[in-house]
Amino acid sequence: MAGKPKLHYFDARGRMEAIRWLLAAAGAEFEEKLIESSEDLDKLRYDGSLVFQQVPMVEIDGMKLVQTRAILNYIATKYDLYGKDMKERALIDMYTEGVADLGEMIMLLPLCPPDQKNTKLTLIQERATNRYLPAFENVLKSHRQDYLVGNKLSKADIHLVELLYYVEELDPSLLANFPLLKGLKTRVSNLPAVKKFLQPGSQRKLPGGEKSLERARKIFKF
Repeated sequence: MAGKPKLHYFDARGRMEAIRWLLAAAGAEFEEKLIESSEDLDKLRYDGSLVFQQVPMVEIDGMKLVQTRAILNYIATKYDLYGKDMKERALIDMYTEGVADLGEMIMLLPLCPPDQKNTKLTLIQERATNRYLPAFENVLKSHRQDYLVGNKLSKADIHLVELLYYVEELDPSLLANFPLLKGLKTRVSNLPAVKKFLQPGSQRKLPGGEKSLERARKIFKF
């Protein structure tokens, strides 16, 4: 019997959080091996665990997978969160890439120089309300189904709901004009596995702040 997936990353959201969300939504228990120092990271690099010398890395089904999208696609396929055919997978990929575009902007905001932060935040707010959120609202409006693709939960829904939580953290008012997205967020958040993940004390990571950023700088030496 295969063991639980083991996640190798530092104690923060970063590029691992979408993986945590997807595993949790699938009802898959997982373990975390936290990287706490640059020496921990070097050990993984030198023992051949990291194909491209980068994390996140997930040990799953006898493999050591790196590259976030590859990991997410494997998990989605394994747990039937990736559509029923090629056309559905293409739509799921398309929506997931849109989520990733806005998510990347939000994730990198803390790395922005202080004198540029307000400008970047304004850009994120503008892109969210004028490009990405309307696009997803329109998808839901076009078919009036519960989920983005095939009226069935997929990784696109999970990634989008994760993003909606981050958007609300930046500015709760940004979702005000998107009732179908708010409905999707409530629907997915109330799924038993996701609801458990959202409870205090779960493996979900909260906003890290300056301490988390400083920890990352020490580990990754940037």
